[in-house]
Amino acid sequence: MILPNNADKYKMELCKKMQGVNNMKRILIIGAGELCQRVIKQLDTMSHIAVAAVIDLNPNANGLKLAKDFGFETGTEWGVWLNRDIHIILDTTDDQSINKELKKLKQESTVYLSKQVVNVIVEMLEDKSKEQSKSDWNLILDSLPEGMVVVDAHETVTFMNKKAERMIGIEKNKMIEQPIQKTIQQTRLPQVLRTRKQESNQKMTLENGKKTITTTIPIIDGEHKLKGALSVIRELHDVVELADQVSGLKEVKKILDAIFYSSDEAISVVDENGVGIMVNPAYTRLTGLNSKEIIGKPASVDIYEGTSMHLQVLKTRRPVKGVKMKVGPMKKDVLVNVAPIIVDGKIKGSVAILQDVSQIQGLTGDLRRARQIIRNLEGKFTFDDIIGTSNEMKLALEQARVGAKNPSTVLLRGESGAGKELFAYAIHNESDRRHNKFIHVNCVTADEKILERELFGYENEDPSIDYFYETGYFEKANKGSIFLDEIGLLSIEMQAKLLHVLKQDEITRVGGLKPVRIDIRIITATSINLEKAIMNGEFLEELYYRLNRLPIFIPPLRERFIDLEELVQDITLNTNEKYGRIVQTIDKDVYDFLKQYHWPGNVRELENVIARAMIGMNKEEKRMQRKHISPFINDTNQPSFPKQFKNIWNGQTLQQSIDIHEEKVIREALETHGYNKTKTAQALGVSIRNLYYKMDKYNIAKGSVQ
Repeated sequence: MILPNNADKYKMELCKKMQGVNNMKRILIIGAGELCQRVIKQLDTMSHIAVAAVIDLNPNANGLKLAKDFGFETGTEWGVWLNRDIHIILDTTDDQSINKELKKLKQESTVYLSKQVVNVIVEMLEDKSKEQSKSDWNLILDSLPEGMVVVDAHETVTFMNKKAERMIGIEKNKMIEQPIQKTIQQTRLPQVLRTRKQESNQKMTLENGKKTITTTIPIIDGEHKLKGALSVIRELHDVVELADQVSGLKEVKKILDAIFYSSDEAISVVDENGVGIMVNPAYTRLTGLNSKEIIGKPASVDIYEGTSMHLQVLKTRRPVKGVKMKVGPMKKDVLVNVAPIIVDGKIKGSVAILQDVSQIQGLTGDLRRARQIIRNLEGKFTFDDIIGTSNEMKLALEQARVGAKNPSTVLLRGESGAGKELFAYAIHNESDRRHNKFIHVNCVTADEKILERELFGYENEDPSIDYFYETGYFEKANKGSIFLDEIGLLSIEMQAKLLHVLKQDEITRVGGLKPVRIDIRIITATSINLEKAIMNGEFLEELYYRLNRLPIFIPPLRERFIDLEELVQDITLNTNEKYGRIVQTIDKDVYDFLKQYHWPGNVRELENVIARAMIGMNKEEKRMQRKHISPFINDTNQPSFPKQFKNIWNGQTLQQSIDIHEEKVIREALETHGYNKTKTAQALGVSIRNLYYKMDKYNIAKGSVQ
């Protein structure tokens, strides 16, 4: 804004008015933008108003330059003015955080006007007559939340706003131009007129019985002439409510302080400039630095190795978690979590919680050992541990859950490494036997006599020596479950003994004569074609029918690549924990590369590849890339095909080729068995349900219903 040609004369007159500023209505202007400049121009026309100061966070704001030219005080900190003799605050900013703080911290006697109100006042005052300006001021004062009564030097009421009218209970037109004591006997307005001194927060009871708190201010112009007095009236219950809120805030602060200083977590707090303002005793114990070494110092003062996360969070306004660094003179290894402190959208600082890495490692080790103990005492896995959203896995899981609630034997079928053991554990843990033992027995052994003694137990009744016996796995699993893995590899003799157990619910120890009753749930698994084994005389047909009452087919990994990404992520998390790695992200081309491989070893092979890749990575690497995986999957891993199978690939994916072949086999099997579903399912070694699923998948007509 450009000053008029008579600016010097104007400033001299202004200084003359400012000589009596302490006896005038003092105004604090917050914000020095365009609205502020308009306000300064309008306030000059009012003889009983003086500008105490103009404040803006930007020291180069145009309004500050104008204020200096007019001889007003300026600054960038408004807080220092709130305890001074300020009658009205004109807030010309849009900053909601400043608005709220001004309302909260201002003195009770100070009137606060928001930008919206100030803007309306200025617009109405500009280019209008003084009489019109007076009426406009009356309109604004009517909107204030406090009651306001003005008298002239003769104690005659010249103005009262609507709030005062409602509080007093007398219509305005009956009070205007009447002596104030005629309507408010206890008012302090006459005393203030005589003493010319402000009285703040005085109790007053109105004629209608309402209890109020009043602040009364003399109105003195620049010539030291008494013009009248102003009384601001507030109902007592409003003041009490405000006091209760302040008291409540103090109580909350005491509670928060108690939590902060008694917490076992090491905590440090910095302000918006990254300067330390608080640390608790746990922080001192961990870092070896006391509060004097931190408070008032830069956020990086406690760091021995690493970058200040406080400063990063203040810059980005985003929290960080699990950052490793060394702190303090003892070079303590810590993990740091830092969060910003944001109030009404404005950054006010940040708070950090430091965790001792050695303690975390100790707790992790304890947790791992506890898990191992628990898994040794009972089944390891539940259905929640089995990853799979493909249709094939959903079907297998649904069948397994049915089997868990059913006491019959379960036969798990699938390739080696597909996850049959997980299913067995999950079935046990979902059954009513879950509180009893689960025993896993691998039937692959070079010495079947040893396996027989382990399964059935052993006893000796030779009269020449003391009697003794050892219980076998069947007895140890009594009331619980026993999982016989690779059941198809048992000899015919062992199969016959197992068949007897299934028929009679009893076992006879090796060397013994007396049968022992048992109550067990038998879960079996095989990766071989039992139907073919029966045809070759390698598996008892009767045992097959007893075991095959609830067959569950677990698909190989190559048939459920939709689950691969989730499997890799789960394996990565487990490997991080086991080998102390910190891999957090996996490149997309890693998944694409893994899906090109046929995985003869299924999930077990996938676990091996991921673990080997992560062990070979740098301990500080967080991102897994294709280069980490590729050394462990190469051409030598791919199956070698006989000559007659060469040159038959037509450019399709492996899964597409398998699906084409599978559809052809199912169609031929159905046609061979006259579309008898039961016989077809038996011939293919699948369940009726699984056969129907495959027929729907390949849109094969149902034919005759069997």
